[in-house]
Amino acid sequence: MGIIEQIIFLIFIVNAVGAIITVFRKPRNITTIWAWLLTLIFLPVIGFLIYAFCGRGIDGETMYRFEQEDETRVKEINGMIQEDNRHVDYNEPDQLYPAATALVKYFKNLDESPLAIRNELEFFLDGTEKFERLFVDLREAQSTIHVEYYAFFNDRIGNRFMRILEEKAAQGVEVRMIYDPWGSPKTNKKFFETLIKNGGKVTPFITSKNILAKTRLNYHLHRKIVVVDGQIGWTGGFNVGDQYLGESERFGRWRDTHGRIEGTASFTLQEIFIRDWNASVADKTERMGYLPEYFVLPQKQIDKGVPMQIVADGPDSSEQIIKDGFVRLILAAEKSVWIQSPYLVPDETMISAILIAVRSGIDVRIMIPNMPDHPFIYRATQYYANYLHQRGVKIYHYADGFLHSKTIVVDDELATFGSTNQDIRSYELNFEVSSFIYDPEVARLFRKIFEDDMKECILLTDEMIANQSHWLNFKQRFSRLLSPVL
Repeated sequence: MGIIEQIIFLIFIVNAVGAIITVFRKPRNITTIWAWLLTLIFLPVIGFLIYAFCGRGIDGETMYRFEQEDETRVKEINGMIQEDNRHVDYNEPDQLYPAATALVKYFKNLDESPLAIRNELEFFLDGTEKFERLFVDLREAQSTIHVEYYAFFNDRIGNRFMRILEEKAAQGVEVRMIYDPWGSPKTNKKFFETLIKNGGKVTPFITSKNILAKTRLNYHLHRKIVVVDGQIGWTGGFNVGDQYLGESERFGRWRDTHGRIEGTASFTLQEIFIRDWNASVADKTERMGYLPEYFVLPQKQIDKGVPMQIVADGPDSSEQIIKDGFVRLILAAEKSVWIQSPYLVPDETMISAILIAVRSGIDVRIMIPNMPDHPFIYRATQYYANYLHQRGVKIYHYADGFLHSKTIVVDDELATFGSTNQDIRSYELNFEVSSFIYDPEVARLFRKIFEDDMKECILLTDEMIANQSHWLNFKQRFSRLLSPVL
């Protein structure tokens, strides 16, 4: 062996040892370990650069450091929700559905998410309708507007949104905004200039700060949150951009699910916003307190409430709180589990839960888009769609535009919606928020919406899978190998 071969061999050995040490420095699931090992070993130097920007973890304790005063105040706010619950007519979760009791306790223990009951919910499936209604709330705001989005585009609807925020800030309303720069590439300092000049405050999410030193490109703020006057909350799947109004030639109609919450569940959205804001601002003097004006009991009469919990999750936590909540829902099903998600790249735990349900005679249906927005993720989605279909899951490809809705409905009793996709990125890498609703009326509504969407779907069949080309099968299998890091 010549000197050059020896040097190459030595580099390969050192690179392999470095890859093993790097990957095993923090706990990971087996699929993620193998994905990073393959990347680091077979892409020397380049693989480590990719890992430096996309593979390192986040210190949750440092990121979300609570002062004792803040912890005390959060407990007081959650106690205020529980006290308010006593004055509302509702069905006890354990009477509603046995699994609800376990879920309520689970989220209280892991995320300290209180069960909120005095709520009125309104859902929006169309972007134009959603934004027109949201803009009404923004224009009527009297004291505070808090906005948090993954994608906030500098386009027609984004500028309409910004003009309203600028006007309200000029009127003396407290306006604060958090955005993810990777999802909002054209929202530069000039875009926010007038808002800041009028008294509004803007910050990029914490994962974008000191990018060369902290290198956290793979972690994104995927939440969509608006809280108005401390009592009206908005959350769901829509970002801010013209494409979400169905104005993109590429995607056509944009089918999503977003919710307007008037009631005490909005307190949890407010808590999430304050926590994210305090973690993100560079100047500690800009930190927010948990002030009374940020948590206002509903001013309108709500006689019959909708019991629900809003849950936050992200890579700062060692637990996959939202995903495990999905698993608990699926395993509790007795009749049906219907899921909508733009991406279907589940981990082994979720796959096992789905297959257990199918093998138990449960009607499991999953609806996904019939077009890609990210090629690798879509090919991986196709792989898992084929895999689950062959094991008894009914797979529906939504063909009337792009399906971006993230919902689950179980047994016409329980329902979820939010920002969380059915993929490993949402489970492990993104900062997400999802709402778990313990109300049969909402569950029946979600079922009806699913049934209406089925009319625009193509049901996956054995014949369709058999007709897929060898090249397509290769792309699906290759993308599946990358699924833990997509």
